[in-house]
Amino acid sequence: MHLTIGVTGHRDLVADEVPALKEKVRDFFQNLRSEFPDLKLQLITPLAEGSDRLVTDIALEMGINLIVPLPMPQADYERDFSSAEAVEVFRASLKQARTINLRRLPEFDGLPMTEDIRDRQYAQLGIFISNHSQILLALWDGKTSSATGGTSAVVNYHLTGMMPGYSMAEESPNLLADNENDLAYHIVCSRDRPDGNPRDDLKPLQTAWITAHWGIESSDHMPLDYEVTLHGLQEYSRDMFKYKVAIEAEGANLLENAPDLELPMGSRTIAEQYRIADWLAIHFQKRISAGLIAIHIIGVLIGLIFIVYSEIDGLDFLVYIFLLVFFAGFVLYKVGERRQWHRKHLDYRALAEGLRVQFYWSLAGVIDVQSAEFAYDNFLQKQDVDLEWIRHVMRNVSLARSRDNEPLTAWVDWVIDQWVGDESSQQGQLSYYKRKEKEKATRFKHTTNLGRVTLWVGIMIAIILAIFGHALSDLQRQLLLVLMGTFPLIAGIRDAYSHKKAEKELIKQYRFMRGVLANARRLLDDSDDPEFRRRVLKALGTAALEEDAEWILMHRERPLEHSGFN
Repeated sequence: MHLTIGVTGHRDLVADEVPALKEKVRDFFQNLRSEFPDLKLQLITPLAEGSDRLVTDIALEMGINLIVPLPMPQADYERDFSSAEAVEVFRASLKQARTINLRRLPEFDGLPMTEDIRDRQYAQLGIFISNHSQILLALWDGKTSSATGGTSAVVNYHLTGMMPGYSMAEESPNLLADNENDLAYHIVCSRDRPDGNPRDDLKPLQTAWITAHWGIESSDHMPLDYEVTLHGLQEYSRDMFKYKVAIEAEGANLLENAPDLELPMGSRTIAEQYRIADWLAIHFQKRISAGLIAIHIIGVLIGLIFIVYSEIDGLDFLVYIFLLVFFAGFVLYKVGERRQWHRKHLDYRALAEGLRVQFYWSLAGVIDVQSAEFAYDNFLQKQDVDLEWIRHVMRNVSLARSRDNEPLTAWVDWVIDQWVGDESSQQGQLSYYKRKEKEKATRFKHTTNLGRVTLWVGIMIAIILAIFGHALSDLQRQLLLVLMGTFPLIAGIRDAYSHKKAEKELIKQYRFMRGVLANARRLLDDSDDPEFRRRVLKALGTAALEEDAEWILMHRERPLEHSGFN
């Protein structure tokens, strides 16, 4: 898993500052490697002269992979280099990188490449770098500027979601949301021009972390919320490596039944990440389910031991059994809490479902392959800060997609069959939600029936004691009292287990998604227009992502615990 750094900075650096700036950049990369050793660093850089070139040189020295988005055709881009030697250096670095060709903005199709159009293309470049990186490295004098696509504008976009002079950014999904992708590392630099000194309150080579959350104020240390996010990304990377063999042997393959069609670039990368996330989600789901069952069985045993001890004399040894069982439950609870089974299950399931949508959208051509925006930036944005790492994984795999070619239309039919499916088969989400709704409804019915049965059993025992109690021996009365307490205990524990599993709420969610999928299938079957079908698939994916977010919120309230062990 990668930690992606985007770079923006001035071209006209002061030569005397360059050696020290290189050391600052090297320290920045080295500190990230030390803090997050399980994440591979990769750099998004357009390889321009000045700051981009400086950072790229250090990255190559340190073995950091390069991704190079080009804001315009290479021949046009090379016109901005100052010399033939600079062009040759650019081309040499380009051979060591993966290139992403950004689109020509549609409103300028067929027009000559004027300076204004070039500025707009550079603005698009800055948006792409910001939206697809976890940290923006800015070699910047700190001064605001109205120049479209300049360093100041890119930093402003990263912090606020607004790019002056670029209309696309006005519709940014981050505009009003609590954006957690606004982390930047500022290295102050001068510019080789008149009045090229940094902003008055800054000094050359000064460094600081900046985010919009501080009102664009700075700090010497990465803020805690962002550390949590990146450590979440690192923990996912560790689990990927830890269970690598099992994932390769047992993980689900979204491309298993793929037709013999040209596979869009990046689809296999997304499918592989889904395979990993889905396996990990199932793995920790099994652990949390086993833990829940064990905890609730222990709860029944504790209650039963207490009832027997309180009703039957001479069983003092039960106190030791009580303590032993309680301790076993406490240890199990602590193991689950320490290893974070519950959180990992929820996080990895949310990631897997997000990747599922990302995969099918990409394959069917739902997402504009040439867009500089990050298509999933509203996913999980209203949830806890420590879920931001999930969108970072999706950012990373989004970088693998081709920006040059639209997927073949023939993929749309396959996506419909694989993703939506129908109720009569075992394929697709429609049959899945139908099956899960039935399973949960059956379980919830059993829970309700158990409650009713235990209620009537308790009433019958009470009637027996009331009518025949005087004719019963002390031992018989004690056994009946034990049974009278045991049945409601079992029902109560089963009801608590049902609440922990959110069975009642899940029935509603499964029914809702089944209805959404059924409506989608009806619309898809009624039309042969690929564009209309893509619109339906986009609406379906949006609904699935929203439901995924609701699912996380609901289940985060039900961790592996028992009130007796808190």
